[in-house]
Amino acid sequence: MDILHFFTSLDTQLGSVIAAHGNLIYAILFIIIVCEIGLLPLFFLPGDPLIFITGSFCKLGALELPVMMATLMIAALCGNLISYRIGAMVGESLDSHRYRWINRKALERTRIFYKKHGKTTLLISPFIAVVRTFAPFLAGVSRMPFGQYFIAANIGTSFWIASLMLAGYFFGEIPFVREHMASIILSGLAIGLACIIIGASLSGSKQKP
Repeated sequence: MDILHFFTSLDTQLGSVIAAHGNLIYAILFIIIVCEIGLLPLFFLPGDPLIFITGSFCKLGALELPVMMATLMIAALCGNLISYRIGAMVGESLDSHRYRWINRKALERTRIFYKKHGKTTLLISPFIAVVRTFAPFLAGVSRMPFGQYFIAANIGTSFWIASLMLAGYFFGEIPFVREHMASIILSGLAIGLACIIIGASLSGSKQKP
């Protein structure tokens, strides 16, 4: 329980951990990001606030921004690979065994969804807590082509990490930004989604005779 509390509250005590453990913090943060993205039961780990606060400490000189950003991007890549592989193994098991408790229609709908919208989902999902943990897993279950998955998932997580770290670096000391970080992220995501939907609608209307 002490270990669990340490990891889930790390974003609120990052300064003291850096002071106590020095460069070991890079390995600790690496493990947290890998586990949050790669392991479904650990979806509750504090990804967003932790990355944001990390950017603030880079601004203060306690951490190296390029090294920290690269570390977290590699961690996200590892998490993406782990989650996809677990999902693929589950998908293979579902296909080879006719489990009565599996809703085959729902499974097929999920696979159709990822075939049509998998890349967009993986680009957006890192910005939504919980979804960023389940989206790679479902991509594996849905048998999304690995090449497409790898590119989309890693572009999404890299942009997520870079944007949050830079936001923390440049704006982390502003109280309003720190206190309303989640709302700001969701607002930006909503604007992005609206642009995508409007663009898709306009494109579809132009293709009609």
